[in-house]
Amino acid sequence: MRDDSALKGRGQCQFAAPPRGRDQPQRTRRQPTTPPPITHPGAWWTWSLGLATAATRTTNPLLLALLITVTAYVVATNRTPAPWSRSYTAFAKLALAVLLIRLLFAIALGSPIPGTHTLLTLPEVPLPHWAQGIRLGGKVTAEGLAFAFYDGLKLATLLICVGAANALANPARLLKSLPGALYETGVAVVVALTFAPNLVADVQRLRAARRLRGRPDRGLRGLLQVGLPVLEGALERSVALAAAMDARGYGRTAQVPVSVRRTTTALTLGGLLGVCAGTYGLLTAEGGGYGLPLLLAGVIAAAAGLRLGGRRTLRTRYRPDPWNARAWLVAGSGAAVAALLTLASVRDPGALTPGVVPLVAPTLPLWPAAAVLLGLAPALPTFKEPS
Repeated sequence: MRDDSALKGRGQCQFAAPPRGRDQPQRTRRQPTTPPPITHPGAWWTWSLGLATAATRTTNPLLLALLITVTAYVVATNRTPAPWSRSYTAFAKLALAVLLIRLLFAIALGSPIPGTHTLLTLPEVPLPHWAQGIRLGGKVTAEGLAFAFYDGLKLATLLICVGAANALANPARLLKSLPGALYETGVAVVVALTFAPNLVADVQRLRAARRLRGRPDRGLRGLLQVGLPVLEGALERSVALAAAMDARGYGRTAQVPVSVRRTTTALTLGGLLGVCAGTYGLLTAEGGGYGLPLLLAGVIAAAAGLRLGGRRTLRTRYRPDPWNARAWLVAGSGAAVAALLTLASVRDPGALTPGVVPLVAPTLPLWPAAAVLLGLAPALPTFKEPS
């Protein structure tokens, strides 16, 4: 009779079934988890455009710096590690370049603002008689530089607000949220915006490959030898993209009655004309009475035209982004900042547009500054963007 205990210690593998006791934990089925709610991309664009609107109502550098700080903090606390979230830094560098160029133009071409505090005097270049009103060189005053700095900082703040929207809103999800009438235009815009990053990536990849092979990647020769493969890759990508879009039915429209098409065209064109006329009325002192009603009527007519125009586009949405409480908070905070700064510019224009003649230091108005801080609502811990 064979003894199994003798096989122990001879390198023999023994397989034994685990004991079935009551203390053995039972396997539980893992429940699927629902993804956390994500802020609607339209809410981020509404928030950023609200802050940009507030920036257009003031030239106070303290308020503009506060707007830039608000956008930077919200982007730092809500952006995801996606590639488009890096665009805020690029827009900030572009804004700094615009500010420096504005100051250089004020130094080289002079400023229409009269000033008494002369900082330096550059040699003036004589110009022909047909270039009257333009001068090169001459006196550079502190008042002219202050005016150029205020003006350039306003434009820089607008660029930074747009950069914040690009860093927080997913372009693909924003395209999915567009109405049907604007879908084809939105696809073209998204393709155009993603074309430049693809070219930059191709150039970096080809230059790295040439360095590994010991070939030059700089200078005119390196540029020509890198440019041709980049152009070839761009053409191949364009052909592949066109084939993919055609396979997915891009550009195919549904049959709608002629009366619906004409009504859509009339509502859209009439609405856009109403928006332009209403905006002009709000910007002028004579059109304050009819500007706002005409603007609202134009927005309603244009929205109705886009609604009817969406019937021609045959497309569906997979898991559409809901407009939840998070989106209402983000969009409402930006709209509140724009409304309060517009009201402040009417009530106290001197605080929001400090003068430069005579040259005085700008002061920070309290309640407009508190209104700008409302833009920090998306940075609350309860409403942060999930990573």
